[in-house]
Amino acid sequence: MKFHPDIVKTRWISPLGPMILAATPRGIAGLWFEGQRHMPDHGSWPEDAGHPLLREAITQLQAYFAGERDGFALPLDLQGGTPFQQSVWQALLAIPCGRTTSYSTLSREIGMPAAARAVGAAVGRNPISIMVPCHRVMGAGGALTGYAGGLERKSALLKLERAP
Repeated sequence: MKFHPDIVKTRWISPLGPMILAATPRGIAGLWFEGQRHMPDHGSWPEDAGHPLLREAITQLQAYFAGERDGFALPLDLQGGTPFQQSVWQALLAIPCGRTTSYSTLSREIGMPAAARAVGAAVGRNPISIMVPCHRVMGAGGALTGYAGGLERKSALLKLERAP
């Protein structure tokens, strides 16, 4: 995954554990739980806790975890992914809060019904956890599967959103 050269980051302690937020001049480019799978090496990215977009992202995340908002109004920079990954991540943005879908349904929605496994791989590499709601994608028969931040967090996010 390739990120913009002008990326900055900050840390935030969420109710589900420490997170790294990243922004570029285009928008939020990353939101990861510390240590989650597929998290890029962010050691060389400069810290900027005062960055206006990162501060606004934290404000909106705090409201989300308090149950005061069910979506986010922030520019996103998804250009670090391949065109296929970007199409999957865009499809994730259309899943309403409180609802879930399956990998096979998502693959049909992007016009690639035979690509459920590839869709699953793209979902797993989503760089903007929570805001691009990959936690709303379930396995076959509604099974709780595949969340790079851990299944306990996926379950907690779905419970917060009152998803079935």
